[in-house]
Amino acid sequence: MHTPALSPQARDRTVAALSGAELDVVVVGGGVVGAGCALDATTRGLSTALLEMRDWASGTSSRSSKLIHGGLRYLEMMDFRLVREALRERGLLLRRLAPHLVRPVPFLYPLTHPVWERGYVGAGVLLYDTMASGPGALPRHRQLTRHGALRACPALRPDALTGAVQYWDAQVDDARHTLFVVRTAAAYGAQVLSRAQVVGFLREGGRVTGVRVRDLEHDREFEVRARQVINATGVWTDDTQAMIGERGQFRVRASKGIHLVVPRDRIRSTTGMILRTATSVLFVIPWGRHWIIGTTDTDWTLDKAHPAATRADVDYLLHEVNQVLVTPLRRDDVEGIYAGLRPLLAGESEPTSKLSREHVVAAPVPGLVAVAGGKYTTYRVMAADAVDAAVHGLDSAAPPSCTDRVPLAGADGFAALWNRREALAAGSGVHVVRVEHLLGRYGTLVDEVLDLVRADASLAGPVPGADDYLLAEVAYAVLAEGARHLEDVLTRRTRISIETFDRGLSAARPVAELMAQALEWPAEQVEREVDSYRRRVEAERASQEEPDDLAAEHIRLEAPDVVPVVPVA
Repeated sequence: MHTPALSPQARDRTVAALSGAELDVVVVGGGVVGAGCALDATTRGLSTALLEMRDWASGTSSRSSKLIHGGLRYLEMMDFRLVREALRERGLLLRRLAPHLVRPVPFLYPLTHPVWERGYVGAGVLLYDTMASGPGALPRHRQLTRHGALRACPALRPDALTGAVQYWDAQVDDARHTLFVVRTAAAYGAQVLSRAQVVGFLREGGRVTGVRVRDLEHDREFEVRARQVINATGVWTDDTQAMIGERGQFRVRASKGIHLVVPRDRIRSTTGMILRTATSVLFVIPWGRHWIIGTTDTDWTLDKAHPAATRADVDYLLHEVNQVLVTPLRRDDVEGIYAGLRPLLAGESEPTSKLSREHVVAAPVPGLVAVAGGKYTTYRVMAADAVDAAVHGLDSAAPPSCTDRVPLAGADGFAALWNRREALAAGSGVHVVRVEHLLGRYGTLVDEVLDLVRADASLAGPVPGADDYLLAEVAYAVLAEGARHLEDVLTRRTRISIETFDRGLSAARPVAELMAQALEWPAEQVEREVDSYRRRVEAERASQEEPDDLAAEHIRLEAPDVVPVVPVA
């Protein structure tokens, strides 16, 4: 499989190819579910387009807890089908679909009651392990004494636990994984286009026959006709449905979850943790040289593009995690904060933590399929179900989904290439630790990044102010990964915006200047990109000092998008 580059030139060709085209399927929404729909449809032989109004994974799919998991708490809710489905998907991603992007991670569950809790939690985790058994299964859980738990996690207060259960799950860089699903769809023939906002639906009588698209990069509109349109816009589902005057057969409620990022040395532990709180669970997740701590779960009815974290959100997470830590975390330990929205299927009056994580597919009007709900882990199943519904509406035969057997770009041969990482390092002049970092982000596409270093040795240097990343990764983000703007690189192609105390401000100008070479930006565009990013960081920091959502949102929205979307009536 040849993986085409999402280059600036390729984007122009895609716009030309889509203008006035008539396809089998157009997917609206470039998060993981929309990307999964595009991959599923194109691998069934259907002519397919994928449209995203901002950057790939710019909404929910870059702001999750970054876990690929069955969800232990759903066992407690007796939702065995959802857990079994998610664990099956976890296994597929780990061993076949994305072994370069998804990796195992251990978690410690501290016990506070000496007798009954060990049996209760142990039985649940045993069931969890059993449901996930099979080829490529993760290590099974183990029971730990208090001494054993403190040896694995010296950061825990001895009086905060009587023992622990350790189990395994998996994690992923959600934005990178989504991007790889997009690139894989493109490799199988899908036309993929970001910064392309659907501003209306084409209709003939009562049937949807395509979409009207605004190319936000060049301020132009064009139409794409399609036999079926799939609405995979997540928390924007209801807004998208409203463009055809149809609310749909279900509603989506947004739940805000925030996460904190702190340096790895602030918590002494060789394992992640899962902690029970009064309302939910709290994860402390290893993340390279950092920890991710989250999450909250609160109803959100404000701006969907830029959910804002408040001081109360941050204080809540710090308070909860500090209940078990020997050395409490302080606000000035926090490097990064990010907020995302879960698209939950809405009931009548349930709190968001009780709303369904199941997904639903519906065909509200002929020619249109909507898919919503679900978990990141089950994106592939959601996509297959949505394309099944679209195929039903095509009134013509199409093969069943095969994406459980379609490795993502960079997956094939990954294990063998990982074993050759020292040879890769010797052949490129890049230190083996850097090569390992690159393999975990690009898989077998790593040679495309190293080729840039071989052609220009200066790209082997680290990004100023963010030395976990190489300058070659910035160049590659533009040349092959569809990055169009500074924030695309700092917040999604890399995680500089949440992994540095200055939120990426010192990296902003050198990154923008490097991007400018590939995108042919004039000097004023570099200034505009840097200024826009600086204003975003300042607005986010200020909003995180506000006491409530309304006040925080007001400040966050003072920093406009570098490419604003078009208001749609």
